[in-house]
Amino acid sequence: MSTVYQIFAATAAQAGNSAFLHIPAAATRAYAEGAVDLTYAEALSGIDELAVHYQRQGYAHPMRVALVLENRADFFLHWLALNSLGCSVIPISRDMQDDEIAYFLEHGEACLVVALAEARQHLAQLCAALDNPLPVVSCDDLATLPAAVTRGDDCTPGGNTECALLYTSGSTGKPKACILDNSYFIFAGEWYNALGGLAALRYGRERLLTPLPLTHMNAMAVSTMAMVMSAGCIVQLDRFHPREWWQTVRESDATIVHYLGVLPAILLELPEAADDDFSGRVRFGFGAGVNPKHHALFEQRFGFPLLEAWAMTESGVGGSIIANREPRHIGTCCFGKPPETLEYQLVDEHKQPVAPGQEGELRVRAAGADPRRGFFSGYLKNPEATTEAWLDGWLNTGDVVREGPDGSLHFVDRRKNVIRRSGENISALEVEAALISHPRIQQVVVTAVPDEIRGDEVAAVIIASGTDTGENDRQALADDITRHCLQQLAYYKAPGYILFCDTLPVTASNKPRRADIKALARERVSAGEALDTRSLKKRQPSQ
Repeated sequence: MSTVYQIFAATAAQAGNSAFLHIPAAATRAYAEGAVDLTYAEALSGIDELAVHYQRQGYAHPMRVALVLENRADFFLHWLALNSLGCSVIPISRDMQDDEIAYFLEHGEACLVVALAEARQHLAQLCAALDNPLPVVSCDDLATLPAAVTRGDDCTPGGNTECALLYTSGSTGKPKACILDNSYFIFAGEWYNALGGLAALRYGRERLLTPLPLTHMNAMAVSTMAMVMSAGCIVQLDRFHPREWWQTVRESDATIVHYLGVLPAILLELPEAADDDFSGRVRFGFGAGVNPKHHALFEQRFGFPLLEAWAMTESGVGGSIIANREPRHIGTCCFGKPPETLEYQLVDEHKQPVAPGQEGELRVRAAGADPRRGFFSGYLKNPEATTEAWLDGWLNTGDVVREGPDGSLHFVDRRKNVIRRSGENISALEVEAALISHPRIQQVVVTAVPDEIRGDEVAAVIIASGTDTGENDRQALADDITRHCLQQLAYYKAPGYILFCDTLPVTASNKPRRADIKALARERVSAGEALDTRSLKKRQPSQ
């Protein structure tokens, strides 16, 4: 079994009556009257029926199909149907602006867009205006599915066949497309099922609740494959709803929850209740980025461990590390000890190993003959970036880490120009490119500043043209700049803070000294000397 579809079909044959997917009623209000439930057998039947439609119209390897299906059952069914035919998928979020969506479609060379019925008309208009117009079909009406424009090959899908193209914001502007093959996904499921310790999975008994988007590797690869390969149930939410969270955990009988650092922070702010203790119900949380100040408080109040992990789309779980055994060093940003299957280095700016206990950039690779086992296959149309990522035979992560006396690794900071806000990787350069077109901006540097809830927030340090007459004018300009950005990028990428400066620190070659600017931004935000535009960063109604 070498494809995701084959793995799923095998589980359906063995545990067909077991629950595969549960979407609680709280997550289906926009499109259904109640919860959505599918067994493995029911899901496989729907997958195979969809595959017939696609195959009849000529969809096959190596075509790519874009899926704009949110966190709904349709995503799983269409993804696996296409996977059975050797087609790759490009998951796309409706939170993105039209230009961002167009870039994904054109750069990824999608041949078709499958969308929710309510999004089809808008996306059809967008796709009709592309240089190479694309057909758009509703996920629940494949009767209108057009024939594939090009003929697929006769390749039998296998482990090396591309399964998905996931875009991730890096340090060089436009998002890069990570090519993920079937073996990437299968390895994720094998890794999770072999973890043991505090994260031991029980075959056929787990119900994993996740509010994370299926456009990211955590939900699409890690939690999905963990459950499929252990005959468990995915409890998929549309997004995180704080006030309904614990009720949903109870009603769904969740035994595992996946989280981002923003979740514990918000949940701790809720009023305490008599039934806050979930010990004996929820076995563990799996996630990253919990605020060190919140970690112990959360576990004491809610009764289950939060297991901090490290990974990135490029590393997959081939390079993942998780604190699933004691001591977990709670409150220190510890994400565990690297397993024996993983080799790692901490290096300085010259890629030389640092002394024990010193901070350095984390580099990882799989132990053994294949150092890229479980990792991404490369960046689409960007071999230079792929080569740079794998410099010296290591995946260079850009994350600064410190090793403790017992070999545990502790996250310190990010060396690259990436802002991690509520689990979303945001390229500072991409935001700068959007902001610089504002007529009042002469120069701008975007950086990360700490946020108690979201981990990082986006801050823009700006040299503005023209004059202002006071604080009100500066706030009005800051708001206008933020709205300008919101017209071009997804809401979470826009600056939450604006800082106006007369000059910026520069190097001898007149390039911005980003480390100094980052320190300046943190200092001024902490002192309340930045203009706060966070209230403008709101999720827009889906089109």
